[in-house]
Amino acid sequence: MTEHMEKFTKYDNDAALVQLRAWLTRHDSPPGTRLPAERELSETLGVSRGNLRKALATLEKEGQLWRHVGKGTFTGSQKIEVMSLAEIDRETNPAEVMRTRLLIEPIIAREAALNATRKEIDNMKSCVRRMRKATSWRQYETADNELHRCIAEASGNRLLLALFDALNAVRRAVVWGILRADRSQPPIDHHSFAEHDNIINTIESRDMDGAAQAMEDHLQAVAQSLLNPGKRINAK
Repeated sequence: MTEHMEKFTKYDNDAALVQLRAWLTRHDSPPGTRLPAERELSETLGVSRGNLRKALATLEKEGQLWRHVGKGTFTGSQKIEVMSLAEIDRETNPAEVMRTRLLIEPIIAREAALNATRKEIDNMKSCVRRMRKATSWRQYETADNELHRCIAEASGNRLLLALFDALNAVRRAVVWGILRADRSQPPIDHHSFAEHDNIINTIESRDMDGAAQAMEDHLQAVAQSLLNPGKRINAK
């Protein structure tokens, strides 16, 4: 008797799932369309609400539906809410920004070593010359920002460039200038000068591993001077 009831229950569950799939196929609603309330839908399909819920759960696991408590059931996969840059600015911090740079920018430098054109390399060198001549931190940081974007452009990867631009926008809002030492301009022996030269040299020589390492070494030095002097920031 128990085995018979189990088979009967499974049949009802399967029937509800078939009915629901067929209903969704007929309506072919665009993603994000709200389904009717469970009571209405169960009456339309001619199945119990309990079996309907099981069918809904099955399709949700398959990614065909998603449910929001208090709002209902919707077609398609649940939308991922992407934070705006303004929201990220408020939620992140300088240490998090630096760790993210350490994760992304060495990859960008590696790609730049593979794809950079002669003109792009010349633009990088021009940025470094302007940094060395800077008479204020603002001038230095403007040229520094342009250098890192030149490297991102030289990667030849539009998606990487878009990721860099988003990260850079957050960096400028969260980090730029707020932790800078109280000096009117960069010292003549500022650590970044040699580090930037090394990055450009490795890119120019098409040394992909060397470019990634040079960028990581540079960003480690930036992280140490801004956040934790003497302490290495581990991004791996």
